[in-house]
Amino acid sequence: MSATRIVTYNVNGLRAACTKGWIDWLRSVDPDIVLLQETKAESSQVDTGAFEELGYRHYWHSAEKKGYSGVALFSKREPKQVVIGSGNPEIDREGRIIRADFDHFSVMSVYVPSGSSGDLRQSYKMEWLEWFRNYIAEVKGEKQKLIIGGDVNICHRAIDIHNPVSNAKSSGFLPEEREWMESFLSDGFIDTFRHFNADPHHYTWWSYRSGARGKNLGWRIDYLLATENLRENLKRAVLLPEANHSDHCPVLLEVSH
Repeated sequence: MSATRIVTYNVNGLRAACTKGWIDWLRSVDPDIVLLQETKAESSQVDTGAFEELGYRHYWHSAEKKGYSGVALFSKREPKQVVIGSGNPEIDREGRIIRADFDHFSVMSVYVPSGSSGDLRQSYKMEWLEWFRNYIAEVKGEKQKLIIGGDVNICHRAIDIHNPVSNAKSSGFLPEEREWMESFLSDGFIDTFRHFNADPHHYTWWSYRSGARGKNLGWRIDYLLATENLRENLKRAVLLPEANHSDHCPVLLEVSH
């Protein structure tokens, strides 16, 4: 039985991450599939030869607005099909979804909008989440085995944030967001990191302010979610906080097939 190693990583600007040794990190970790969020670039603005030398095919969904949002998917195996975007033009302008279908499962990179800039954006985020839940129900109708990796911009439970009391009214930990996360998982998804690890103090994002990362005052907002029918195939899921190319850290999942 072979295994596939999948990494999701919000790089907060791929060009910036590359100046901080991201390519060397990628070489050393050597995942089979890499799901990126917040690339903030088009493929023409990045030295893609560096990824190709490591054996990766690469697929991009960039936002219409330059230097904003964007997702990408790198794979050492050739997908049977790659779907750029969701097919909804309004959603796809911001470059937030890309999917690749393989023999044993499909993998999607997703970047959920943040609501932290104000009420208008928070309301857009909630509308987006409702749309996304329906969209995924449709995708699952065709692709029963699905792994979604990405920055969901929500801490699911109090254990997933360093100070749940003071952040009770913060975007990313609002009751309605956490309720949405609960509902989404109940649609038949496994939070793969929590499947293996029930301990507190594990985070994937830290503010750049006041040395939050050094003090581990973080939020766990990046996930690899797998459909329930992949439960027996889940071998390992870990956070990789030592990777320091962004204000996020990667999440790694190993799946057998």
